[in-house]
Amino acid sequence: MWVKGDVQTLVLGIIMLTMGMTLTMEDLKILLKRPRDIFIGACAQYTLMPLIAFLLVKVFGLPPAIAIGMLLVGCCPGGVSSNIITFLSKGDVALSVGMTTVSTLLAPVFTPLLMLFLADNRVDVDGGAMFCSMLLATLLPVVIGVCGNLFWGRKPFYQELCAIMPGVSVLAFACIVGGVISTNGAHFFHSGVLIFVGVFLHNALGYLTGYGVGLCLRMPFAKCRTLSIEVGVQNAGLATVLATKHFPLFPEAALAAAVSCVWHSISGTLLAGGFMLYDCWREKKHKAVL
Repeated sequence: MWVKGDVQTLVLGIIMLTMGMTLTMEDLKILLKRPRDIFIGACAQYTLMPLIAFLLVKVFGLPPAIAIGMLLVGCCPGGVSSNIITFLSKGDVALSVGMTTVSTLLAPVFTPLLMLFLADNRVDVDGGAMFCSMLLATLLPVVIGVCGNLFWGRKPFYQELCAIMPGVSVLAFACIVGGVISTNGAHFFHSGVLIFVGVFLHNALGYLTGYGVGLCLRMPFAKCRTLSIEVGVQNAGLATVLATKHFPLFPEAALAAAVSCVWHSISGTLLAGGFMLYDCWREKKHKAVL
């Protein structure tokens, strides 16, 4: 119950601070070394998921509140858990880190603009206020984390702090979801099935189209997997906070984002398991041929 308002924004800031603390100079150099791959990833991120969300809203005729939540999730940057899922999937982790970093840095501009374009005919969208919120809740904590890493990255106390921050981040995500459920959970009994179907399809189509982009561009399997995960796994925690702060009259919007927050983590883990099983099957088949 206590995770609401400014506290919710602060909790999101802790999550984004964790992301900044895990970024090293080598990670940042990736942005210069692989501009083509990261450009392709950023374009896929900010076109596929918003368009898929918009099409689902149109095809299913979703109510405005759920539509806002779906569109917000689609317009947000890649999720901070995508790097771990990419690692488990034997994808291109360096590309994943680069894509997540760039999409997060672009988010204060692209997320409000996309929401203005896609959702403005359903509800008033204050793009300026959303831009300021995202600067404070996403970009500032990431910059602080990166600066901390640059100044104290070799200090033992800082390395110990970095080691526990991913666990803190997971708890922070749980707090955000719990805060929304404690306040708006009753609405789930009225529209829960519709929300989950929308979230499931949005996420699944993100995985498929992201992988499809990689195949069309003849990328290696590792890069295809990375694109699939980066496109499909969104920063739904950010979408949850934005929905709560900027669309308080539509509680189902925050609820849809909170369900996405949970489901993306579950589906990403399942997808990683699927990729691992596929690799084991290919290895056994290869050995049998030899």
